[in-house]
Amino acid sequence: MHAGFQFQFDCSHCHKTWRSPFRPYRLGQFSSLLNRFSFFFGPSSMANRAGSGLSDARLDSARAGALSDAMREAETMFTTCPTCHQVVCESCFSREAGCCSKCVGESTRRPTAGGDDQPSAGAGVYCPNCQTPSDGGRFCAECGYDLASTHKSCPACGVMTSRSARFCTDCGHAF
Repeated sequence: MHAGFQFQFDCSHCHKTWRSPFRPYRLGQFSSLLNRFSFFFGPSSMANRAGSGLSDARLDSARAGALSDAMREAETMFTTCPTCHQVVCESCFSREAGCCSKCVGESTRRPTAGGDDQPSAGAGVYCPNCQTPSDGGRFCAECGYDLASTHKSCPACGVMTSRSARFCTDCGHAF
């Protein structure tokens, strides 16, 4: 039956998970106990049916209350990015920039109005873990994060691009 409630919340970027503390549902536990000992009372026991009915009747309101408490707790650990509207953990959210690490990286990669035609050679690629600019290597020089898990380099010109890119932003080479 329903012994209690526990909810899991995930970061949209790094998939870090947080589970709310287990909140017992006493009516569900009591109903399960009655169900286990129903053989003493016979197969059509009124006690078993009454316990199940009472447990099921209050299940939705108990679940809603537990979920609202868990969401209140999760709001302290997760933030909604105002740019992309994804829910991210505190390590993926940049308080200085006011948005998530992916949006910080995208805003630095956007071309400026001056229109510099020089290849960027890895400029605009930031470590998603510590937000420091990358020199184009596989690992972050500051924290050692493996950038290959989130970025790939162009085989033609060597510029780092996001893992989801289908073409190089500098030379146009197809991946």
